[in-house]
Amino acid sequence: MTKPRVRWHIAVFLAPAVLIYSAVMIFPLFNTLRLALYSRVDQERIFTGLDNFRTLFFDPIWAEQFWNALGNNFWFFLVHMLVQNPIGIALAAILSHPRLRFAALYRSAIFIPTILSFVIIGFAWKLILSPIWGIAPSMLDAVGLKSLFAPWLGKEEYALTTLALISVWQFVGIPMMLIYAALLSIPEEILEAGEIDGITGLAAFWKIKLPLILPSIGIISILTFVGNFNAFDLIYASQGALAGPDYSTDILGTFMYRTFFGFQLQLGDPHMGSAIAGAMFAIILVGVCIYLFGIQTRMRRYQL
Repeated sequence: MTKPRVRWHIAVFLAPAVLIYSAVMIFPLFNTLRLALYSRVDQERIFTGLDNFRTLFFDPIWAEQFWNALGNNFWFFLVHMLVQNPIGIALAAILSHPRLRFAALYRSAIFIPTILSFVIIGFAWKLILSPIWGIAPSMLDAVGLKSLFAPWLGKEEYALTTLALISVWQFVGIPMMLIYAALLSIPEEILEAGEIDGITGLAAFWKIKLPLILPSIGIISILTFVGNFNAFDLIYASQGALAGPDYSTDILGTFMYRTFFGFQLQLGDPHMGSAIAGAMFAIILVGVCIYLFGIQTRMRRYQL
């Protein structure tokens, strides 16, 4: 009986990718978690265990900032889930229709903002929505809706939602393309069988296509959750590190940036910043695990 041959070439081909990923992702992650367990006292690094996390969650000053940023992050994510993903699914369904002309042009136009820089997006929308030199007031005035205009980025109650909608406009092309690919992968035989049974048009989408693309929608939901709890660039580009007005657009990413590196009169504290990053990592990990557990439970029910 011959022994199975060891396939060394697999390890050789995987080694560069594993080494690069470990150097830029795994090592910084564990080093950040290690920093969160230390504090600097009298210019000396001292092991303090979970004291930084205790301070972050329960100290009145730190806890107020953390829970404010976490609540803003959840709202930012919720807007994307309720607005971006349904719009992306609807656009994919429309653009996948075989009789639609110039579908490729529409797909490209919708996807282009996705590849633009956050700095460009943030600065451009800040100019557009400016009450002084922006074009939004004149555009609303042209259609008789100028009374609806407000300095949305300058009011606490509107700023975060406005930025979330700007982010939706920028990234709606990603769920659109993923769902579009999933719709095109549905076998024609299934759709033809539905047509024989009289299931066509919108009914075909709800009864045939939507159940078949649920795995893709699940993947999009996970990507949306992870992406929004790692958000930073758009807030920083449009509102700055202070995430104004009055921290109303502050999320975990900007909170961690100010704490870790410092900003203006606030001195940087890498250990507390690492604690915030560790909390972000735990929130994302727990959220993804809960979602995957829910999917697995649902699949088991279907099998039974």
